[in-house]
Amino acid sequence: MIIEYKKLNANAQEPTYGTEYSAGVDLRVSIDTPIVLNPGETEIVPTGIAICIPEGYFGMICSRSGLSAKFGIVVLNSPGIIDADYRGEIKIIMMNHSKKAFTIEPGMRLAQLIIVPCSRTSWKMVSDLPETRRADGGIGSTGIK
Repeated sequence: MIIEYKKLNANAQEPTYGTEYSAGVDLRVSIDTPIVLNPGETEIVPTGIAICIPEGYFGMICSRSGLSAKFGIVVLNSPGIIDADYRGEIKIIMMNHSKKAFTIEPGMRLAQLIIVPCSRTSWKMVSDLPETRRADGGIGSTGIK
């Protein structure tokens, strides 16, 4: 699959795979000066690119495991969803869950983007749903062991 992209400024960079079998491409930030993300703060960070996702697919912006594990830096609305008809700049909502300030540097690989198939559904209201053994057992109902 080929995903078309457009650079929106001179320092924007093409999304790239970190390894041969990476599921997601790394998204780099497109900023002129560093951004300090203090503990508990959020920031919307530009990538400087717009993309064209084919119909029947969507993009998921996910945290990078190293930034999450080592620094507590995560994509806040993880995964961030990019619809196939969106043509604006890809921006990443980042949050610092750590107790230390974190500096986002120009060109840093900040998140990853995975292109995923999806289907559209139709909805039908009914008076009863088919029964299952689980029934309405929700959050925590299956235990942890």
